[in-house]
Amino acid sequence: QGGKYGNALYMASAGGHDKIIKQLLSKGADVNAQGGYYGNALQAASARGHDKIVEQLLS
Repeated sequence: QGGKYGNALYMASAGGHDKIIKQLLSKGADVNAQGGYYGNALQAASARGHDKIVEQLLS
């Protein structure tokens, strides 16, 4: 799926871009997609301290 750098949702999560996350999720981005250093978007957001994004991904 995302390989070494993950995918768009992963990168937005790791970077703390909540508006982009909201848009990607509304367009059907796969929250469970695997890839990137942290493994997936939820783990990336959590590891980088983006609590608001963690909540978005879990809702």
